[in-house]
Amino acid sequence: MATGARWGMTIPFYDRSLADSRDLIAELPGLGYTDAWSAEVNGVDGFVPLAMAAEWAPGVRLGSAIVPVSTRGPGLLAMSAATLADLAPGRFVLGIGASSPAIVERWNAGEFVKPFARTRDTLRFLKKALAGEKVTEKYETFEIKGFKLERAPKVSPKIVLAALRPRMLRLAAEEADGAITNWLSPQDVPKVRAEIGSDTELIARLFVCVSTDTEKVRELGRWMLASYLTVPVYAAFHDWLGRGEVLRPMHEAWAAGDRQAALKAIPDEVVDDLIVHGDAATCRARIQQYVDNGLDTPVLAPIPGGEVPIAQAVRDLAPNRE
Repeated sequence: MATGARWGMTIPFYDRSLADSRDLIAELPGLGYTDAWSAEVNGVDGFVPLAMAAEWAPGVRLGSAIVPVSTRGPGLLAMSAATLADLAPGRFVLGIGASSPAIVERWNAGEFVKPFARTRDTLRFLKKALAGEKVTEKYETFEIKGFKLERAPKVSPKIVLAALRPRMLRLAAEEADGAITNWLSPQDVPKVRAEIGSDTELIARLFVCVSTDTEKVRELGRWMLASYLTVPVYAAFHDWLGRGEVLRPMHEAWAAGDRQAALKAIPDEVVDDLIVHGDAATCRARIQQYVDNGLDTPVLAPIPGGEVPIAQAVRDLAPNRE
């Protein structure tokens, strides 16, 4: 592992509940993991795993990647962030982002309107609220009247933004403390890095399958990629990265309702680019390529399907592994 690099893990783990993750989360510091990052889609929420990890894994930096800005009110987001910042002073990072229409509208009965502006406005509100200020302000996408945290955190958490394309990446660099991205290859990192400069932390979740059964991994990977890359924000991201033409057959088949044809249309090289796989040593070397190309914080997400159980994969992928 590169000297001084961070090395994160996604919690809880895909093969177990949060309650059953305690012992493995407690192992993370000893294995050399510097970070534990939650996710929030349709499983666990983004905050409770971090609250538990604050006790189970002392010293590890805790981050949300990401909490949507349109599924909670701004004040509730500030309260949740302040609670985590109090539990883990100086080691909690609040990751927020626009999310997607499916999560915001179809699953949470919210409105996915002006995602860039809503993210920007929430960031600006949170910076003031978490600093202990009383906020009365009319933003482009919402208005706050007299909100003040009852107990502001002694150490205000850093705030990082989910960012896939230049406009949001530049916002992350100019007004936040870092950018979180997803579903990219090591070769894509320099293009993303160029938008935020050298001084902004770049974080990415990397999906990892410790397995030498390449065809099995590719079959699994195609399902994962089809479910993500057909989402408009990810489709636009990969257009920007230069995969528009190679992914066009997948998009056309998906739009026509032919899921099997869409899966078959994803080339092997795209799966191999975007999912880390192989034996543990190969996976660690691949993750290191991301770091060498400009990624500050890889956040590993070991996925089931390989011959190595998740718990063993967490241990075998650790930076302290000889």
